[in-house]
Amino acid sequence: MNRRDFFGASAVVGLGLTGASAFATQTTEATDKRADAKLRISSQVGPAPGGSLEEKLAKIKQYGCEAVEYGGECVGKGKEFRQKAENEGLKVSVICWGSHNGDLCSEDVSKRQPGVDDLKRALETAGEMGANGVIYVPAFNGQTKLTNQEIRKLLLEFMPDLAKFAKDCGTNIILEPLCRMEAYFLRQVADGASIARDVLRAAGIDSGIGVMGDFYHMDTEETSQMGAFISAGSLLRHVHLAGGVENPRRTYPGENSMTFVDGFRGLKYIGYQGFCSFECGCEAADKEEGFKKSIEFLRAQWDEA
Repeated sequence: MNRRDFFGASAVVGLGLTGASAFATQTTEATDKRADAKLRISSQVGPAPGGSLEEKLAKIKQYGCEAVEYGGECVGKGKEFRQKAENEGLKVSVICWGSHNGDLCSEDVSKRQPGVDDLKRALETAGEMGANGVIYVPAFNGQTKLTNQEIRKLLLEFMPDLAKFAKDCGTNIILEPLCRMEAYFLRQVADGASIARDVLRAAGIDSGIGVMGDFYHMDTEETSQMGAFISAGSLLRHVHLAGGVENPRRTYPGENSMTFVDGFRGLKYIGYQGFCSFECGCEAADKEEGFKKSIEFLRAQWDEA
């Protein structure tokens, strides 16, 4: 027995609990929300089979997805893009907005306000479309010279007002952790959740900002995908679906050896009902067949979790 196991066992014995009864005390109705969880699949436009936007939206619906995830092209055109989705019986899950070249966290102060203004426009559009949020990356590698500590401090200065704005729009800022190959700041789900909690506390609100998890990035940065999602809890606003870093990289789920069961167990445990959205490439010669099989694979993984 190692030191950690010894002290854990000692604590349980001290409470007069052993085995399953000890575990049961930690999985109460207040924490274990598996009965509430749902697998609700969305897709970005790019990974979906089809040619035109309308054809892609139709295929997204045909194979059992509930929503589409748009990119920045929809900003300022919320009614138009919402109608395109609704024409096919789809909701809009989120807007994948990105980092705006890292401007909001740039060492060049003159770049920050234009970035904030553009993020506000994206949040207004998200609210207009009924989307759950706008995915925001503080900075990719090479987009800012600020340190980790400086970026976090800066986020806590301007994010409370932005979170209030997001809440007023009926939507959320969604922080996206990335793997170290793409970003040096914000690499784990728990880090994003910590920032979101601090922002909400500073703003005095209960919504308007949250965090997401991307299975591809998590494959590098997280020791436990289940633990990562549990660390976010109710602040988890979105999930990206993609095969992990083993070749072929970032493909349709099921096209490499990565399993989603551990992560899905975490989603079930927190009672997650948000969207899980395709953000990936495709190895299949027949993209339509590959998309169909990937959704079948994900549903089987969910059932196993």
